[in-house]
Order: sequence, then C-alpha cells, then structure tokens
Amino acid sequence: MAISFQTKPAKTNASSAELLKSRKTTRRRLGPGKAIPYGLAIGPALLLVAWVALSAAGLLDEQTLPAPWTIIETAIDLVDDGRLQSNLLTSLQRAAISLVLGVAIGVVLALVSGLSRIGESLVDGPVQIKRAIPTLALIPLFIVWFGIGESMKVIVITTSVLIPVYINTHAQLRSVDNRYVELAETVGLSRWQFVRLIALPGALPGFFTGLRMAVTISWLALVVVEQVNATSGIGYLMTQARTYGQIDIIVVGLVVYALFGLVGDVLVRRVERRALSWRQTLGG
Repeated sequence: MAISFQTKPAKTNASSAELLKSRKTTRRRLGPGKAIPYGLAIGPALLLVAWVALSAAGLLDEQTLPAPWTIIETAIDLVDDGRLQSNLLTSLQRAAISLVLGVAIGVVLALVSGLSRIGESLVDGPVQIKRAIPTLALIPLFIVWFGIGESMKVIVITTSVLIPVYINTHAQLRSVDNRYVELAETVGLSRWQFVRLIALPGALPGFFTGLRMAVTISWLALVVVEQVNATSGIGYLMTQARTYGQIDIIVVGLVVYALFGLVGDVLVRRVERRALSWRQTLGG
C-alpha cells in the first residue's frame, strides 16, 4: 500500500507537467503582436512605389496623374518662386487657429454636457444637429452671415473640428466608473477637484480619439474653405491651377495636405502613448 501511495502522485505530477507543456506549445497569439518600427510609413511607401512603377512603365497618363519626378520638379519650382511657402504658411495658420479653438470649445461643451443633465439637455441636441449637417451645406449660410473673409473660414473649420472632440470626450466621460464618483463624494472633493482629478483623466482616451479625428477633419475642411473665394492658401493655389489645367500643381497641393494630415496624426499618437502609458491595450 505504501508503494502504491507513493507512485500515484508521481503519475499525477507527470501528467500535469505534460498537460502544461502541451498548453504552452499549442498557445495561440490572438493579439496584433509587437509594434512594427515605422509601421505607419509602410503603407504610404508602397503607394509611392506603385506610383513610381506605373509611371515608369508608361501605364499612367501624364494628363491624368503626373509622374512623381514631375511632381518633385513642380514643387521645387513653386518653392523657388516663393508661392508654395507663402500659401502653405497661410494654410497652417488657418488650420492651427481653428484646431485650437475647435478642440477647446469641444472639450468645454463635453464637460458641460457630460457632467450635468441640464447641460446635456442644452448642448447635446444642437451638437448632434450640427453633426448631421455636412460642412459644405453650411458654407453658403456662413458666407451670408460672416462674409467671405478669414473669419468665415476659421468658423467653418472650427465647427467641423469640435464635433469629434465633443462626441468622443462626452462618451468617455459618461463611461467613467461610478465608483470613482462615489469615492469623490465620500472624501468631499469639490466640483473643480472632481473634474481635475477624476473626470479629465478618465476622459483622456476618448479625447485623444477625438483629437486624432479633429486633426484630419481640420485639413479636410481647410481644403473646402480655401477653394471658396480665397486669395491665399494651398487650396487657393490648387483652384488657380485647376483654372489653367495645371494638374501637377494640383497634385502637389494634395501631397502637401496628405503629408500634414499624416504628420499630425503621428504626433497626436505619440502624445497619446505618453499620456496614457498606464493603459495596457492591443495598441501597446
């Protein structure tokens, strides 16, 4: 009996070890895996390679899409005569001012609506109405109200930018764990302390999602407003090129918009990773 008593645990331990070993060998990775260095550049690089290859093979008509080397030559000419820098600076100023205003207004409205039922009743409805109305549909009305000057362009971009910031920040505020709210009430935090220590940190993931969308939308809205009675900006340069059939200049403008949109998104992602380094998500 003593011998059999000693051999049974040994068999059990052996079978357990084999089971654990089999589980380790058959384990599947379900996540996306480790981040690829400079992974965001792979897609655009492949598009550029395809563009170069198709142009070199003569499969792309120059009147439809000029070759990359033609675009580079055109960009150099625009830089030499100063047109690209001056119009680019104007576009950057419009986008930056509108982005700052839109983000600030969106965050304030999200706090008012997310932290108060009365605020939600007053704010959420009008924002949802604006969300359903395309920016293009508002331009004629804004021209009547504000004219065709710089203020109209900034207002159009600002109203477009604040929507994603508001929507995502408001949604994240409403998803803050109620236990933190009860804890804040228990320890006697003031309204401002609650907002600073609990509401704003809890809303950061949604805010950064909205900010990434806002950066892209600011450039999309900029493309639209700069082609409406503008006298400067990349969009104005593209409109003038369209009048004279200069497709290469139009493509230069599109490349500039794409590059700044991509760079803006990358910068926001880096800030997001630093600010939310405590989160463990599929994104890393």
